[in-house]
Amino acid sequence: MNTTSLPTSPSDLPPAAPQTWQAALKVLLLNVFVWSTLSLIGALTSLNDDLREGNQGDFWLIFLSWGSSAIALAILSYILTYCFTRWPWFISSTRHIAFGYVLLLLIVLPGQLLYVGKLFTLDGPHDMNWGQIEAELQVFDKLAALLRLSSISAVYFAVVAIKIWQQSQERGRAWAQERADTLALRLELEQQKSLALRAQLEPHFMFNALNAISALVISDDKDVALHGIHGLSELLRYALAAGDKNWVRFSEELAFVEDYLALQRLRYGERLHIAIQGAADQVLACDCPPLLLQPLIENALRHDLDCHEDASDILCSFDCQSQRLLIRISNPVHAEAAANPGVGLGLRNTQARLQLAYGGAASLQTETQAGRFQVTISMPMHRPA
Repeated sequence: MNTTSLPTSPSDLPPAAPQTWQAALKVLLLNVFVWSTLSLIGALTSLNDDLREGNQGDFWLIFLSWGSSAIALAILSYILTYCFTRWPWFISSTRHIAFGYVLLLLIVLPGQLLYVGKLFTLDGPHDMNWGQIEAELQVFDKLAALLRLSSISAVYFAVVAIKIWQQSQERGRAWAQERADTLALRLELEQQKSLALRAQLEPHFMFNALNAISALVISDDKDVALHGIHGLSELLRYALAAGDKNWVRFSEELAFVEDYLALQRLRYGERLHIAIQGAADQVLACDCPPLLLQPLIENALRHDLDCHEDASDILCSFDCQSQRLLIRISNPVHAEAAANPGVGLGLRNTQARLQLAYGGAASLQTETQAGRFQVTISMPMHRPA
């Protein structure tokens, strides 16, 4: 059978897809805003320095000077942002980041040297000397102050840091979405398991209830049989309604059990003796999965009344302790019980339903002590939040 493994960590997720044109436009506008802000701050700083020295500067001209110098770095930062988004492996490791930095220097710095070559070629013959070259280089340095090595390095590593942070955020969101999808899938699977258990439980209950009615019909007691059919219809109505619910009040569940015992009493007569203890208001206000008690009561009847001809001795008790509901159902153990068919389905289904409803917060335990078989359920008094 083919299986699909889910990501186990954010690093297992695939890299982000290349930008759409909307994202590219957003990055461009962000670059314009950032570099305009930096130019504004730089212009205000220069104007303040001029005023301190007693010079009356023109803010607009100073701002244009800073802006024209920042254009090259703005273009560089945009290109770097695009490249890192288009080819994310550039920032996938320290080695790749260093490789990208060296590649950038090999591309940008020779471009600056072309300006020096222009002094000797495009401007015609010159009687050049070191003094002139130094003067021209000073002009070049003034025009491209923001493209010095320190500025290029600062822009490069700033863009790297921003893209790594963005990538981390995107991977975090993708991982969170994967976890949410996985939890939703698990919840759906648990609901399907719960429905499957109910699909097993309800026909099983109906089959045994019909057996009880058939025993009444065979006895040729029409009045009792009709009364039993009416009782069965009430039981089936509750069972079908409970099939659409995940939770019911314990008072409803206990009332259903009493109706079920009334139907069985038509079959067993005075032999059916069951003691119900502890059904206080606090217990009746608890929540529980529907059809929780009936399979356990049915097991007790089968292991007791169907194994001998005497009266039964079944005890069902309830108790609330520390926000937990304890349910104990016990019956005598008879040697003939080993030959009784159909043993175990009710216990297995009940345990599985408790696991689905409460996880590890509920338990079902069985024990045989002093000649009695006892089932003990411990579960929260109210449904999980």
